[in-house]
Amino acid sequence: MTNTGLLAPLSGTDAVAAHLGDTAWVRALLDVEVALSRAAARYALVRPDDAEEVAAAADRLATDPDVPGELAAEAVEGGNPVIPLARLLRKAAGGASGAVHPGATSQDVMDTALVLLVRRAAPTVLTDLRAVADAAARLAAAHRDTPTIARTLGQQALPTTFGLVAAGWAAGLDAAARELAVRVDALPVQFGGAAGTLAASHPHGPAVADAVADLLGLAPQGVPWHTERTRIGTLAGALGVAAGACAKPATDVVLLSQTEVGEVSEAAPGDSSSMPHKRNPIAAITARASARRAPGLVATLLAAMDHEHQRAAGAWHAEWGTLTDLLAVTGGAAARLRTSLEGLQVHPEAMRRNLALTTEGEPDTGHAGELVDRILEAR
Repeated sequence: MTNTGLLAPLSGTDAVAAHLGDTAWVRALLDVEVALSRAAARYALVRPDDAEEVAAAADRLATDPDVPGELAAEAVEGGNPVIPLARLLRKAAGGASGAVHPGATSQDVMDTALVLLVRRAAPTVLTDLRAVADAAARLAAAHRDTPTIARTLGQQALPTTFGLVAAGWAAGLDAAARELAVRVDALPVQFGGAAGTLAASHPHGPAVADAVADLLGLAPQGVPWHTERTRIGTLAGALGVAAGACAKPATDVVLLSQTEVGEVSEAAPGDSSSMPHKRNPIAAITARASARRAPGLVATLLAAMDHEHQRAAGAWHAEWGTLTDLLAVTGGAAARLRTSLEGLQVHPEAMRRNLALTTEGEPDTGHAGELVDRILEAR
């Protein structure tokens, strides 16, 4: 699971993880249950007064510090926390207990709660992604014409400009942020009932599903997607690509900060416990560390897309912690890279020195400046 406590600030995952913890899960699950009751009330499947009693009971449970632990312990029996949650909510609702969980199955609540968590955590990730893209764009504009050496296959190649290097970072980060925003916004409600036929809400099933989506601010589902997991797969891909877009500039910063290269340095480099001369690019290093965790998590989510029949036995369960971890590490990579690039110090004199190793006279940087302009204008 996602690093918390001691390691969370180091990995950058703390801001995103705050939206994904036990309390956030309980709140999201209860929000779905309340929306189900209110949507059912719109179509006279439950009494409106009872739906509001359910909402009041949910508010009480959401602030009860014992509920997360109780759900965790009791979830073992049924394989998910929705079963004990519905039991607790019915008890808390008293005479309105018949309005709890109308027409739904556990996966409806769990999937929709997970969508809510993604929607609530994603703005933090996107804010940092966009901010780090802006930081890269500022570096590109400031160093549009600053000559430096391009490196291919680890060796010096031809002259370029540092502005074009940074503009490439910005382009990748911008593209990743746009795609992630599209995938997050498209996440729909889940409401299908026991076998995905909406039988328990007939004849109002599709209308109730749309009402739940409306109440929660989610996209409508069209049809239930209990075992059709392309939405989770494409979201995983977008998160993985975003982590990779962060890893690219982080890797460049680490390499360009090497003592014998010295072309950039972080504003607040890290020290060493045994070597006082060290000036480690810690923000870029920890951005890489978070990003390195993303591909394995993406692979797990893609491998879990083979949900069998109308309800998966294990593949569905594998998604919950994996997706929240992927959100956290992608957010961590973006947050730590933002720290790195917003304070990045560029050393043109070192770039000139390194250029002289393979380049004589005034360096020909080709169309680098024009390419920078094109990338920045396209943002």
